[in-house]
Amino acid sequence: MRKLAEIWLFVSRHKYLVTSAVFVLIIGFLDENSLVQRVSHHREIHQLRSEIEQYRKQYEEDSKSLKELTSNKEALEKVAREKYLMKQKNEDIFVFESEIEKE
Repeated sequence: MRKLAEIWLFVSRHKYLVTSAVFVLIIGFLDENSLVQRVSHHREIHQLRSEIEQYRKQYEEDSKSLKELTSNKEALEKVAREKYLMKQKNEDIFVFESEIEKE
């Protein structure tokens, strides 16, 4: 009982300090919109924005490449030969693989 009375006396003397500490604890860590969650969401937003920028660049490159392939027959033939190993009837294909590609 004596410990409980000492705790109550401390709380009654420092009620504003205790209230402020509880408020900071709830807002900073326990709440659904706590500071920890806000920092986590901020990091996630930053990561997603960088992914969006990366995909936007890739989309622009692919769009440019598609436009070139649809308008230029020679570029289409080059891609077909290099990427898909296509050939004409009177040709043979030799594929050389390097050590780096095997790993």
